Amino acid sequence: MINKIISFSINNKFIIGLLIVALVGTGVWSMATINLGSVPDITNNQVQVITTAPNLGTEDIEQFVTYPVELAMANLPNVIELRSVSRFGLSVVTIVFDDEAGTYLPRQLVQEKLAEVSEEIPEGFGSPFMAPITTGLGEIFQYTLKIKEGYEDQYDAMELRTIQDWIVKRQMALVPGVVEVNAFGGYVKQYEIALNPDKLKSFGITMSEVFEALKMNNANTGGAYIEKNHQANFIRGEGLARSLEDLENTVVITQNGTPVLIRDVAEKVGYGSQIRYGAFTQDGKETVGGQILMLKGQSANNVINNVQSRIKEIQKSLPEGVYIEPFLSRSELIGRTTSTVEKNLVEGSLIVIFVLVLLLGSLRGGLITASVIPLSLLFAFILMKQFGVWANLMSLGAIDFGIIVDGAVIIVEGMVFHIHQRMKKSTKLVNQAEMDEIAYESASTMMNSAFFGQLIILIVFTPILFLTGVEGKMFRPMAFTFGFAVLGAIILCLTYVPMISALFLKPARNPDSWFAKFENKIDRFSDRIMAGLNKVYRPLLSFALRFKAGVIISAVALLLIAGFIFSNMGGEFIPKFDEGDIAMQALIKPGSSLTESIEASKKLQNIITKFPEVKTMISRIGVAEIPTDPMPMDIADSYIILEKDKSKWTSADTKEELIEKIQESISVIPGVNFVFTQPVELRFNELLTGVREDVAIKLYGENLDVLSEKANEMASIIKTVPGAGDVRAEATSGLPQMTVEYNRAKMAQYGVTIDKLNDYVSASFAGEKASVVFEGEKRFDVVIRLAESFRQDINSLKNLYIDLPNGAQVPLKEVADISYKPGPMQISRDNTYRRISVGVNVRGRDVKSMVEEIQQKLDAQLNLPPGYYITYGGSFENLQRATDRLMIVVPIALFLIFILLYFALNSFSQSVMIYMAVPLAAIGGVFALWIRGMPFSISAGVGFIVLFGVAVLNGLVLINKFNELKESGMTNIKDRIYEATHERLRPILLTATAAIMGFIPMAVSTSGGAEVQRPLATVVIGGLITATFLTLVVVPVLYNWLESRKERKGNGSETSYIKKSTTVIIVLFSLGGFLTSNSAAAQNSQMAQTITLEEAITMAKKNYPSLRESQAFIEREQAMKGTSFDLGNTQVFTGKEEYSNNLPGVQTTIGVQQQNIDLLSGFSKLKFYKQREVLGEKFYAVNEQQLIRNVMQAYDRINYNKAQLRFAEQLDSVYTNFRTAAQLRYDTGETGKLEFIAASSEYQQIQVLRQQAYDDIEIAKRALKQYLGIDQEIETVGLPYDTISFMGVLDSASVANNPILQYSMQNAEVSKANIGVEKAQFLPKFNLTYGRQIVDDVSGFNTYQAGISIPLWFFPQKSRVKAAKADAMVAENQYLEQKAMTESTVSQLIKSLEKTQKILNYYQEGALLLAEEQITTAELASQEGEIDYVNYITILNSAIKIKQNHLQYINQYNQQAIELQYQMGNL
Repeated sequence: MINKIISFSINNKFIIGLLIVALVGTGVWSMATINLGSVPDITNNQVQVITTAPNLGTEDIEQFVTYPVELAMANLPNVIELRSVSRFGLSVVTIVFDDEAGTYLPRQLVQEKLAEVSEEIPEGFGSPFMAPITTGLGEIFQYTLKIKEGYEDQYDAMELRTIQDWIVKRQMALVPGVVEVNAFGGYVKQYEIALNPDKLKSFGITMSEVFEALKMNNANTGGAYIEKNHQANFIRGEGLARSLEDLENTVVITQNGTPVLIRDVAEKVGYGSQIRYGAFTQDGKETVGGQILMLKGQSANNVINNVQSRIKEIQKSLPEGVYIEPFLSRSELIGRTTSTVEKNLVEGSLIVIFVLVLLLGSLRGGLITASVIPLSLLFAFILMKQFGVWANLMSLGAIDFGIIVDGAVIIVEGMVFHIHQRMKKSTKLVNQAEMDEIAYESASTMMNSAFFGQLIILIVFTPILFLTGVEGKMFRPMAFTFGFAVLGAIILCLTYVPMISALFLKPARNPDSWFAKFENKIDRFSDRIMAGLNKVYRPLLSFALRFKAGVIISAVALLLIAGFIFSNMGGEFIPKFDEGDIAMQALIKPGSSLTESIEASKKLQNIITKFPEVKTMISRIGVAEIPTDPMPMDIADSYIILEKDKSKWTSADTKEELIEKIQESISVIPGVNFVFTQPVELRFNELLTGVREDVAIKLYGENLDVLSEKANEMASIIKTVPGAGDVRAEATSGLPQMTVEYNRAKMAQYGVTIDKLNDYVSASFAGEKASVVFEGEKRFDVVIRLAESFRQDINSLKNLYIDLPNGAQVPLKEVADISYKPGPMQISRDNTYRRISVGVNVRGRDVKSMVEEIQQKLDAQLNLPPGYYITYGGSFENLQRATDRLMIVVPIALFLIFILLYFALNSFSQSVMIYMAVPLAAIGGVFALWIRGMPFSISAGVGFIVLFGVAVLNGLVLINKFNELKESGMTNIKDRIYEATHERLRPILLTATAAIMGFIPMAVSTSGGAEVQRPLATVVIGGLITATFLTLVVVPVLYNWLESRKERKGNGSETSYIKKSTTVIIVLFSLGGFLTSNSAAAQNSQMAQTITLEEAITMAKKNYPSLRESQAFIEREQAMKGTSFDLGNTQVFTGKEEYSNNLPGVQTTIGVQQQNIDLLSGFSKLKFYKQREVLGEKFYAVNEQQLIRNVMQAYDRINYNKAQLRFAEQLDSVYTNFRTAAQLRYDTGETGKLEFIAASSEYQQIQVLRQQAYDDIEIAKRALKQYLGIDQEIETVGLPYDTISFMGVLDSASVANNPILQYSMQNAEVSKANIGVEKAQFLPKFNLTYGRQIVDDVSGFNTYQAGISIPLWFFPQKSRVKAAKADAMVAENQYLEQKAMTESTVSQLIKSLEKTQKILNYYQEGALLLAEEQITTAELASQEGEIDYVNYITILNSAIKIKQNHLQYINQYNQQAIELQYQMGNL
């Protein structure tokens, strides 16, 4: 197959050229339009349910909101995790679904549940809603609203927030790909009526009356219209308040004829703001900002470009002096990571091209090989576009062009070598035909090794596709992309490389031209390099072959040292990816007010922005408008935006050093703790684990006080662990609360209810929305609350006057006990269990060893009450899960490599020999990590997987050459080794050096995102260096050792010491398997049901599902015949028609109408459904015939394998006697041990043959049981195995009964009938109407109508008729094609059957008789001692082969005969 493709490519250069042009065009388009990102989106598939109830305490939120939501969501399908956070006024429940559930189905399921849950949540406790459909990478663009110089006095924080909400947000929400615009900071504008309780009391007015007055006096209405002067004048009542004056002049009540207005009882009627739970500061000033959230699955680059375009438009509509300034755009991160990938790929490809030209010694050969690089990359882009793989740091970051061009290197190197050999033999010019021949020979010879090598690379990446969770989302794109590129390289090596080499590698016509001289110089320089390397390598190889044991021991010692280093190396999940900016959390004293947090934030910003490396700093305090991140008011998330040009940095050289200096400078601010991380990392951590730090240590339990106490103990212990930075126990207690505890006895005395008191407390302090005021398009709430002077402290709450039913008022303290009581600040739950977490960031140490030390210290020093337990999450959990998965997939990858090697070489010992490259490569990978001070990470783990695949390629090339020289007649082992290593040194060094050089830019890169790539590149480079060196030394040593042992044994075949040792194991397993299956067969045979072929066919027809499906098809078409004649729809109606002259008019009391009566087209439809019914019968016949064929073939295979078993048992007795005789001769000293070993070996082979026969019988029985649709054991009738009797005319023309052909013919008839159905649509349909009427109150009148519907606009139907005719033509041609194919198949089967029959005649008439005679004669001669054991075995094996071949030809004949009968429709 490979050779045919190569030949086609060389002979059809123009076609291949066109395909390459198409590849380039499609690839460039795919590259330009592919989704571009920075890193893969590792966010799990989650839905957040948010409920805001600003006036409720933490415990109330948990009990009345969070718990019902959790309970409802817990039993949804595909839910794998449930997390929740309950804070004062806020509940956030995160439901994590399996990734396979998709994006929108989980949201639909959650929405359905929310409808039920809303009924369980008490009124006033908020309505749960879902957060926007976004992910951890969704925060793509953040900005602030800035004021130009000179306009500072015109705009305050409230004005800016109004501009954000009503101008910026509305226009930004229309951008494609934007799912939400989240606002931060400022004041949400309200119309505030600040009541004075003393004035209310003096007028005897209650707050409820004020509320009702506003509600009743702020509305519009309409009164239809009045016709006047031929116009309709619409009536509209304008009652909406339009200004503060309107609100002030609203009448509350009238006392003694004097109206009491709102302004009479209010301290102030003016502009106020919503109670704030968050704020936003930048560079020491409070401001307003926004955050663009991207829809999940959209391309960040495209959405950001759209956002930036929209901002330019929005800028025009903003008030003078206000402008939008972005401070964080994901496009910068995407640009830096893309630049890193581009730089590494370009540098890597240039280095690889240089190495190729240098070591190949051919400029054209190097360029041809190098041209595979962009073509394979374009091929990868095409498949990435088709399969939805994004282009980002991970997907493109691991591409090594050195590995990708391995196949092309081997082919071109072989071609250059062949051309040089040809030029040495003859100086005559090479013509195109001869060049084509050289290209074909070189490509076909070398492609076998190259193909298996590339296939190994492809297989190696397969296990990475089975990674799940975070590591799967990280590394699967890498596996896909690398696999696509290698697949492209394989296709190009089979097609493009041979074709282009045949065209452009011809020796120069004029050897004196400048180009020919230049190439000769490169060639000579390359030869000198290789000669120098050979001079160094040859003595080294000679030394290794002289001291074989020392070389092997040294390799093993290195492996043990590497194993020891690896065990003490430590581990991390993924190296921290430098995003270029800093995210800092400022943890202010728990319970701090928003004002205090804002002031602390401003102080921090004023200090940090003094650093020249800092461009700007913004802080988000508390929750945003859409609280997807439930932060309290005492935590500020700060983004420190850094200068990306490191040359401008003066106070620090690295980001780590800058963080240390920032920490040192801000440590002067008392009562504030800090946690440093990165923007995207912070969001990912929070969404994945619910904790923002790298490692989350979670303590589960019931009692909040115990949890808080133990968490603080844990934090104290963890702080003593080196490398544990930013240790923070989750703040769950200490929320300052003024608690109002109602005295039910006093309430009963005064006649008030808790509901009434709650309303007073809520409205007085939080405020109650009474109405709305419109300012043009803008809409603002009108809120009633007490004036600020009456909302100062606990006394304000105590002295709040409550209206009593009798009209009197009493202060709240009369009916309630009011005091300060700290409450829970936050209650977190995982899977409905309360928990508290301690967050830890890793500083200067690997996560694995740090967490292990934390575990040890906590186990030793922390005492937990019963029922309380600890789990470890975050990156450590990811590392553990990924490591466990790698422990499964890496052995699978190694096993697959070994299987491919075995298929390539057909030798167990040589496969094991090449496999030695795997541990040898691991040595270099481990040492490289150790030298660079890198811990083991999943990036390094993937590097090892890649390395193992690449490492075996060189050994494969070398062993193939050894075998080639051996087959050519070179018997001396050392000469063979020297010759093979000399010839293959260049391609081995080429492939290894190209792969190493391709990864070098990645290994030394320091640009954005290179941290993730460095461990992978380091492992591959280090591993390939040792693997190449040790392969060139250790593999020849092993080969020499094994081949020498074979020669000493006097057997040049595959009976090596490895094979010999494994033979014993195989025999033991075979005997065990033989005894086991024998006893099992004995037990099963007692219960097995013996069935004939006819019974098997009957049983299959009864049970097999496809026949039942076919029968259902027939029944469906029979039922459809009843729809042919359609009498249309019946309509019953009544109605009345009035006259204009005041007469009663015409009234239809009841009418009946029959519409669309279709009688004329019914005959065509009936014919169509009859043909469909016949089609169903043909479909049934096809399935039935195929089932009978499959049953007959499976039944025959069982009988064939039984015949093989009987033959093996017959041979068993023969070889048992032979082995017994050989044992006796050996014991008596008559013969040597060799005869006994040979007899034992032959006996063991017969045991293996018996076991194989048993296994084959079981496999065939399982196949038959599948068709029979049963599980019980079965047996076939035990008759001698012979050919089946075949009845029928052997004529390829007699295919009329072929079931598939019959089906195709009937399908054509159905298509013809469909033409009639479509034509019948031109026929008219009828309508009939009858009605009983009363005319001017006189009854007894009837009305009749008869109508006809004619399709006057017939062009669409005419097109449908045309389409039906085309379908009929297609069906007819399909039938003719099927007929030709069937006749050809039958003709071929008849010829094959005749050929097999002739062979069987030969065996039955002569060969079988001779074989029996051979066995009998050989046994007698052996017993008499007339022939030695070698001749005896030879004669026996010859006779056995004849009998085995006879059985195989009987089986072949039967299978062909069954297939022929099926094709002729005779089953």
